[in-house]
Amino acid sequence: MNRRFAIRFIIALVLLAVVCGGLVGFNIFRDRAIQQYFASMPVPPQTVSTTTAEAMRWTPGVDAIGTVRAVQGVDLTVETSGIVNEIRFKANDMVDAGAVLLQLDDEVERADLEAQKAQTSLAQLALNRALELQKRGVGTDVNLDTAQAASRAGASNVAKLQAVLDQKRLTTPFRGTVGIPRVEVGQYVTPGTVVVTLQNLETMRVDFTVPEQQRDLLKIGQTIRLGPGGADQLPFSGKILGIDPKIDPETRLVSVRGEVANPDGQLTPGQFVQVRVELPPEDGILALPQTALVTSLYGDFIYVVRPAEQAAGKPAPAAGDEGTPAEPAKPQLAAYQVFVKAGRRNEDKVEIVEGLKAGDQVVTAGQNRLSNGVPVTVDNTIDPNKPAAAADQQAQK
Repeated sequence: MNRRFAIRFIIALVLLAVVCGGLVGFNIFRDRAIQQYFASMPVPPQTVSTTTAEAMRWTPGVDAIGTVRAVQGVDLTVETSGIVNEIRFKANDMVDAGAVLLQLDDEVERADLEAQKAQTSLAQLALNRALELQKRGVGTDVNLDTAQAASRAGASNVAKLQAVLDQKRLTTPFRGTVGIPRVEVGQYVTPGTVVVTLQNLETMRVDFTVPEQQRDLLKIGQTIRLGPGGADQLPFSGKILGIDPKIDPETRLVSVRGEVANPDGQLTPGQFVQVRVELPPEDGILALPQTALVTSLYGDFIYVVRPAEQAAGKPAPAAGDEGTPAEPAKPQLAAYQVFVKAGRRNEDKVEIVEGLKAGDQVVTAGQNRLSNGVPVTVDNTIDPNKPAAAADQQAQK
């Protein structure tokens, strides 16, 4: 009885081992089949845009951020206290030098001036009479000196009162554009009260700073370009007027001032702008669009498009079946990863110091779908480095 049970148990174990072995073998076979299927499955080509690396003329520069100010710009204030009697300007008016912008109440000062003018006229008559008597020999020197002193004192008082009267008016020191009035008619103002800002917008200056390492690259008279946009949107051109001879010991920066014409008034005082100091151009520089450069933890690299047969060392296609030469097939292209050393940057270009040679076809768009050796097709109908309007025109052609 025990022997029969043992035999049955052994048979059950054998059957279980066969079943388990079959399942394991099937899973191994299935996994290998799947691996062979995916390994032999052709990779579909990826569509990319490319550019050909060529030696170009490179214009290096020093980039900075600056603040725009008017060459002539002040906040106009009153010199004396009083009640605003009249405002003779509106916001954004163009005014000439010497124009009256504000008139304070000056009735008391005018009355004092008229009274002093009358006294001065009387003193002048007394002086004329003393001179006449002196000529006749009947006048004394004391009377003449007294009359002359009284006349000069009267003239001085008239000039003083006229100056006090002039302080009741606010005039412009130069031609420019006025801002928004900051006072109202009937308001009582005191000395130092800001009435309006006056800015000459025809010529602007820009103040910016550069690192001390770039101090020796700058010179008086160098061309600068600036604008409110990015480094590729600098429509205004000017020149360097001054370079501070002292380096800030805390920030290690050098202050620089430039001047730029602003005929259309597009630049506004206080505005932040991108500034680029243009340095002498260099020839024979290999540069690519910045979209072609990929940065990783292992370094910067690009994708270069080459014929797949050439890269893999495959032989050329054979002749046709009928003995006639086969038509030359278009070689299949593939993208290959090449590590490079990047240098300077200028607008949308980046200098490639090592790893690139002239004539290489470099991918500029579509790198996120690529890996080393992936087949590609080139489609340059849309260039990501050009504005959308230019790209549309290129595609239509």
